[in-house]
Amino acid sequence: MKTKVIKVDPARIDLALVKEAAKLVDAGGIVAFPTETVYGLACRVESNSLARLDDVKGRGREKHYTLHIADKADVGKYVPSVGLRAAKLITKGWPGPLTIVFELGVGQIQKQRSRVHRELFKHLYKDNSIGIRCPDNRVAQVLLQQADSSVVAPSANRTGQQPAADPNTVLARLSGQIELLLDAGPCKYKKSSTVVKIGKKGLTVLRPGVYSQAEVQEMSEVKFLFVCTGNSCRSPMAEGMFQKYLAKKLQCKVDELGEMGYKAISAGVMGISGMPASAEAIAACAAKGIDIKAHRSTALTAQLVEESDFIFAMDETHCERIAAFGSDTAAKCVLLAENQAIADPIGQPQQIYNKCAELIEKAVKKRVNELVL
Repeated sequence: MKTKVIKVDPARIDLALVKEAAKLVDAGGIVAFPTETVYGLACRVESNSLARLDDVKGRGREKHYTLHIADKADVGKYVPSVGLRAAKLITKGWPGPLTIVFELGVGQIQKQRSRVHRELFKHLYKDNSIGIRCPDNRVAQVLLQQADSSVVAPSANRTGQQPAADPNTVLARLSGQIELLLDAGPCKYKKSSTVVKIGKKGLTVLRPGVYSQAEVQEMSEVKFLFVCTGNSCRSPMAEGMFQKYLAKKLQCKVDELGEMGYKAISAGVMGISGMPASAEAIAACAAKGIDIKAHRSTALTAQLVEESDFIFAMDETHCERIAAFGSDTAAKCVLLAENQAIADPIGQPQQIYNKCAELIEKAVKKRVNELVL
């Protein structure tokens, strides 16, 4: 077999040429193609095709390959419910040099077993997980879009060799073993994607690559912001209570929330910084086993608003202030207690603070219960 080489200009992709490659993949052939990291070997998810891919790679039959998708929205076909942290990672990291191994719960696995073709389930899901990548390379995206099959794409090299980052290396190693090479020149990064595994127990970097562990941690951190007026009463209580109940849901300690990829903060629209929580707010929280004595007020800023994924305000005036930062920020902001404002207890007796704390706790519990982690 002679490997056909088709040169593709990434700036002006000839769709007919890429369609030819996609048809080969759908027919059971193996096509080398560029990604932003290294060249990959496109292969349909079907037993005979995958057995041939194993032979080309010099790889055992027991291992599973990573699914490649053209658009990050396609992840829903293979992962029925994506948790908050995984969703943040998808938003920040895809398309891009990142492979995500999703851990699925028993219910999700059962759903996929009945939802996808038996061949797909057999070859894509292993140990209740599936690895998926969405490459940031236009040639790769068009190829995946044009293929009717689900496509896996390991690096274009035999096991033990360095991945090929240019077409000449692909040919030198695999000429005569694959049907086609889409030659679009050297890859952007010339190194493998970072592989991470994510599930209810957190995130683990399985293979370092383009992104460092610190970058992946930052990309996947989910931030919750609680806003009131002075950041001395309502929002500090909400922050402390949210941390307590989120930790309970994650089955971890409050001081482990950061390691789990979640951060809760609070701020005030008055612009006051460095002031402690009120004595009454501290007492109301202490009665619920929550310590906010170390709290110091923070002024609400555009940066805080922009960096936050969820913003919970105490009343509509706070929502209006947040909306003033832009339409995108307004969409992230809701009242903590849904359609009910939480009145400011400042200057009131302890009894009023206690009632305010009860209302905040009820609202926080509901919000935490709604989160898909």
